[in-house]
Amino acid sequence: CPLGLEASMAHERRPPMAPSASRYHRRRSSGTRDERYRSDVHTEAVQAALAKHKERKMAVPMPSKRRSLVVQTSMDAYTPPDTSSGSEEEGGQGEGTPTSSQGSVSMEHWISRAIHQGSTTSSSSSSTQSGGSNAPSPSSASTSIPQPVTPTLPAIHPSNLFMASPLNTDSLVCVFIGSFRKFDSCLNDNICFFPGLCVLLCINTCVSSLGVPVSSRVSAKIQQLVNTLKQPRRPPLREFFVDDFEELLEVQQPDPNQPRPEGAQMVTIRGEPLGVVTNWPPSLEAALQRWGTISPKAPCLTTMDTNGKPLYVLTYGKLWSRSIKVAYNILHKLGTKQEPMVRPGDRVALVFPNNDPAAFMVTFYGCLLAEVVPVPIEVPLTRKDAGSQQIGFLLGSCGVTVALTSDACHKGLPKGPTGEIPQFKGWPKLLWFVTESKHLSKPPRDWFPHIKDANNDTAYIEYKTCKDGSVLGVTVTRIALLTHCQALTQSCGYTEAEIIVNVLDFKKDVGLWHGILTSVMNMMHVISIPYSLMKVNPLSWIQKVCQYKAKVACVKSRDMHWALVAHRDQRDINLSSLRMLVVADGSNPWSISSCDAFLNVFQSKGLRPEVICPCASSTEALTVAIRRPTDDSNQPPGRGVLSMQGLSHGVIRVDSEERLSVLTVQDVGTVMPGALMCVVKAEGVPQLCRTDEIGELCVCSIATGMSYYGLSGMTKNTFEVFPMSSSGAPISEYPFTRTGLLGFIGPGGLVFVSGKMDGLMVVSGRRHNADDIVATALAVEPMKFVYRGRIAVFSVTVLHDERIVVVAEQRPDSTEEDSFQWMSRVLQAIDSIHNVGVFCLALVPANTLPKTPLGGIHLSETKQLFLEGSLHPCNVLMCPHTCVTNLPKPRQKQPEIGPASVMVGNLVSGKRIAQASGRDLGQIEDNDQARKVCVCFLFLSEVSLTCLQLHKRAEKIATMLMERGHLQDGDHVALVYPPGIDLIAAFYGCLYAGCVPITVRPPHPQNIATTLPTVKMIVEVSRSACVMTSQVISKLLKSKEASAAVDVRTWPPVLDTDDLPKKKPPQLYKPSNPDTLAYLDFSVSTTGMLAGVKMSHTATSAFCRSIKLQCELYPSREVAICLDPYCGLGFVLWCLCSVYSGHQSILIPPSELEVNPALWLLAVSQFRVRDTFCSYSVMELCAKGLGLQTESLKSRGLDLSRVRTCVVVAEERPRIALTQSFSKLFKDLGLHPRAVSTSFGCRVNLAICLQGTSGPDPTTVYVDMRALRHDRVRLVERGSPHSLPLMESGKILPGVRIIIANPETKGPLGDSHLGEIWVHCAHNGSGYFTVYGDEALQSDHFNSHLSFGDTQTVWARTGYLGFLRRTELTDASGGDHASLVLFICGLETSVIRTHKSIMECAVFPWTNLLVVVVELEGSEQEALDLVPLVTNAVLEEHYLIVGVVVVVDIGVIPINSRGEKQRMHLRDGFLADQLDPIYVAYNM
Repeated sequence: CPLGLEASMAHERRPPMAPSASRYHRRRSSGTRDERYRSDVHTEAVQAALAKHKERKMAVPMPSKRRSLVVQTSMDAYTPPDTSSGSEEEGGQGEGTPTSSQGSVSMEHWISRAIHQGSTTSSSSSSTQSGGSNAPSPSSASTSIPQPVTPTLPAIHPSNLFMASPLNTDSLVCVFIGSFRKFDSCLNDNICFFPGLCVLLCINTCVSSLGVPVSSRVSAKIQQLVNTLKQPRRPPLREFFVDDFEELLEVQQPDPNQPRPEGAQMVTIRGEPLGVVTNWPPSLEAALQRWGTISPKAPCLTTMDTNGKPLYVLTYGKLWSRSIKVAYNILHKLGTKQEPMVRPGDRVALVFPNNDPAAFMVTFYGCLLAEVVPVPIEVPLTRKDAGSQQIGFLLGSCGVTVALTSDACHKGLPKGPTGEIPQFKGWPKLLWFVTESKHLSKPPRDWFPHIKDANNDTAYIEYKTCKDGSVLGVTVTRIALLTHCQALTQSCGYTEAEIIVNVLDFKKDVGLWHGILTSVMNMMHVISIPYSLMKVNPLSWIQKVCQYKAKVACVKSRDMHWALVAHRDQRDINLSSLRMLVVADGSNPWSISSCDAFLNVFQSKGLRPEVICPCASSTEALTVAIRRPTDDSNQPPGRGVLSMQGLSHGVIRVDSEERLSVLTVQDVGTVMPGALMCVVKAEGVPQLCRTDEIGELCVCSIATGMSYYGLSGMTKNTFEVFPMSSSGAPISEYPFTRTGLLGFIGPGGLVFVSGKMDGLMVVSGRRHNADDIVATALAVEPMKFVYRGRIAVFSVTVLHDERIVVVAEQRPDSTEEDSFQWMSRVLQAIDSIHNVGVFCLALVPANTLPKTPLGGIHLSETKQLFLEGSLHPCNVLMCPHTCVTNLPKPRQKQPEIGPASVMVGNLVSGKRIAQASGRDLGQIEDNDQARKVCVCFLFLSEVSLTCLQLHKRAEKIATMLMERGHLQDGDHVALVYPPGIDLIAAFYGCLYAGCVPITVRPPHPQNIATTLPTVKMIVEVSRSACVMTSQVISKLLKSKEASAAVDVRTWPPVLDTDDLPKKKPPQLYKPSNPDTLAYLDFSVSTTGMLAGVKMSHTATSAFCRSIKLQCELYPSREVAICLDPYCGLGFVLWCLCSVYSGHQSILIPPSELEVNPALWLLAVSQFRVRDTFCSYSVMELCAKGLGLQTESLKSRGLDLSRVRTCVVVAEERPRIALTQSFSKLFKDLGLHPRAVSTSFGCRVNLAICLQGTSGPDPTTVYVDMRALRHDRVRLVERGSPHSLPLMESGKILPGVRIIIANPETKGPLGDSHLGEIWVHCAHNGSGYFTVYGDEALQSDHFNSHLSFGDTQTVWARTGYLGFLRRTELTDASGGDHASLVLFICGLETSVIRTHKSIMECAVFPWTNLLVVVVELEGSEQEALDLVPLVTNAVLEEHYLIVGVVVVVDIGVIPINSRGEKQRMHLRDGFLADQLDPIYVAYNM
């Protein structure tokens, strides 16, 4: 027996002295209904635990919510007709609307507090160290919030890819990957191993010592081998299916001090023998026949109406005759004589409402007589009932084609337009048959049902809903049915003509066994109380016990609780007739509080303590145990006070009631007659438990279920269990049945149940029971907060562990402050009492959780709604920082390559150095004034312009700058023009005058307030001596609207170029030194920093030449460009390349596409363009605007079949989904999928790679995300677990060299390593242009040197992480075919995938927290659904904890002209509280 339990039980074996009755009256008068789980001891424990927290303020701010959302979730919006489990009206429903709770705690203040103080829970310490979510990275300390102007690029380490740290966001979420190139000759032409990548056989394709290329001699076989080895190595099958997360995640180590079972191995407990009583019938039908013929007038069942008046009395004679009639009609009146629809052994559905037990009883016995198997189910009220689809699945798998029902029920079913009953979702096609006597034919005189002795045929199937919502059918045989009735008769001492009051559902479980089956065997009289009457009058069952002097009542603890609440000292109550009060849910450990309280109040009304008989039952094992009614009042029930800490480790430790976290359990009596019981371990093989260990109760008896219908595998695991002793030998030759109940067997063979397997949640190796968590939440003041005590607790699996979710309905009149205060107190209480964190606490409006037919919460449906984001909570609190303690181990340091390991050539410690280069640029030719006649620019909607016209116009502008502007050589000029020819002419005019042009996007006339400050900032930061623009914009810059946004008096001189002087300048400026500044490239990076990059004349010429070679540009070519011409590659293509290469450019301003999305593609088709450039925003506009118009465009003659390259220009990773959908959409218009590719540039080098005209097609590779965490690259196949698709960003440009370096040590890295991309080429920028001149900080970006190896070359650091991937193709001109693949670590992609309403998402780090902003398309009610989904997705896929989730309207995330998200602008807007979010959730 459990240690110390004997003594504690002896001490407890006295009538429990609960607090005085007056105390109960005082509590009840409040009209609250939360006391089903009430235990005074527990409530006091919870209050004591919370008092400890009082001193400690919660370090968590209230979520901020848009006012409209608060108003919508207020009381008026949610008071639907009440169908919940309540009875009388709630007291005091005020009409007040809760107010918004914005600004309750300042955000910054909270976050700093949260970070400095740490979390309030004990379990958080491990999470902060393991995940890095709260640990600042060393490199980030100085750059927590960058200055707005000074471009800063902190040293970026690959770790930052996975850690939320305050970095340049691109470095947080951008990684730049890999490059194709030929294999350099390996030493000895051997096989080279790239650990974690793939095995490559390198063939020496270089020139042999004789100067003869040897590649020509490579045989086809060897070539085939090379190709085979080049493919990603397929991991063995096991790796695909066994999730090897152990290598990555922190595995919870068991606590060495945790309590362990110490008792001896338990022995099987045997119930008393099942007595053989001579007059027991051979089958239940025989009993019915006997009573129906001997005592036809004896009452069998009395039904009640909703006023509590007897509605109908069914006698045994009527039951017998009507059952025969039903049996005859089922067998002979359905289908034809030759083809009856129902034969003996077939399954039929019984669909009866809860207020019509008589019709159900007649039909049930009719089925038994016809030897047809009844499957009782609930009445489907709508086509979308909670769990209805799974019931349909059960009916389908049982082969049910006929549904038997009553007249009233048939009329109440939903009907289609023609009056037929529709097919419910997931249900098989059914014939509905009404079994009311008036609708049936009389059986012929000679027809009589065949009554056999009970055998192993199936008698009926009872449905059972599993934890995951699936519905199984448990088959009960005729012999099991009869034996169970006999066992209940013996243990309950039933005798003929006894009166029993039944409040339970008569279609299943205890209500069916006592109220329909055992009652008939003993000719008892059942008074059935419908659920609808209980709702109106919770005392009705007590009144019926008094009225009929009933000996037995079957109730649940909630019925006792409601009776207590409704009881107002009624005088006429006398319960002395009761000899047995069966408590059907005695297996819920919290039923003890209702039992105690009920006894306390009604003992004075004649209720004897020994009358209360809790029982434990399960669908599989029927009645497991029941407390016997005794006449000996000196034999009080047993109870144990158990430590919850011990229970969570599966052991029994007796505790004094003074301790806070205890569970008081009462016994549920002893084992059933004729049964054996043992307790086996809950997980793993069914091994017997020790005496002080909690396990699953198993029963061996004839009176149990037989199988799950049609599921042999699950049947074997549940109904055919052979428990084993510690030696491994089975303890019995007969199989046992698992009951699904957790518990132990105490002294004297008393059975104690501590919970259900279905309610079990194993969190970090410790077990918690959902009911216990519910009880703790309900014990938190204010008691009245939860609407009618409706709380659902379940677990969801996130990151390989179960996480607890609590969902509660809040009362309609509660305010935001109430709910938030209650939520934080619940978290504290559960943490103190159960020592476990709650992952998510959600509040939903009253009456909105899905209900079971009897009004309880439908748990699996609630869980399903939560997981799919359809729960629509009105408040959510997530605590991932507290709960998630198994984040990945810190990144392993790769063995560092030191200078000593650099060997001959390009090998680093046996690995090839990761470097690649484009073709050689060759001699740069002198291009000045080379082409003046050819048409150079064709601006759509404007005239075309030749080089000669451009030259003349530029000369006039140069004259104006010198004469009117009085500018000197080297002065800076801001060009504020819309995209067009004027901009190009002004640019060359500046060069002719020796000035340095800066192209600036003009302010948007409809949005001056936000766009003009950027213009002003660039003009000031670039130190422009004057602004050149058109007349219209010139007026706009000085307008009244402009003066509201900026100080218009501080503009430098503004020159408009609409009216130019006629004369030429005296002479054109020629730079004395090619390294002098040609222009400044100013751009707001994706990190929101304004950075101006200095571009020299040398770099500009080299850039143009590189693009000319890559794209094979020559005078007869036409190129369509739909890009913004203000910075980066867009500017170079728009303004410089045509003049350099002499080809014709067709210029299409992207803004025009907002009016006419087809403009760009029509131009490409009309001019038969082979090469075109666009941005992601242009591609998106076309995909969204033209997706449905491809047919009409085709009919207009749009043809894209000539397009050879369509290059997306961006400074970000390729958006695979967008480029693929664009290719698919326009495939019908002739666009070849190979044509679409991407380019990549960054601030230090405006174009590193670009898809050229020749060379291999762009490819997509799949890399293992877990290897990336450790800075390793492992290629896997498409569809592998943890694979991340990466698309290359085009081929490396001629003249560009790339190397992968360690960002911390600045040493070169091997091929399969992830590191920072460094670039060396003639068109690198020469540096940042800043006002402050503190170029020491940034000089590192433009001129870095490797710490060993090739230490002479000057490299520019891109700030992007990546690796190289090679091909062995060699070009005729000798350059490597190297391709770059750029990727984001998928955070935003993961978030967008989580819910259909998330249209866009942006992620940025802020003070060690990861902030996720999502744009919601749809109703604001869905905003809170997104918070758990986003948090779960990022945890599951990226092992990162989201600190703040911000839900905003569509269009709030700022996008720059290139279609890139401006994450730092977003961050600043968030911090300045300018986003007007719908909801902001702060995850604890």
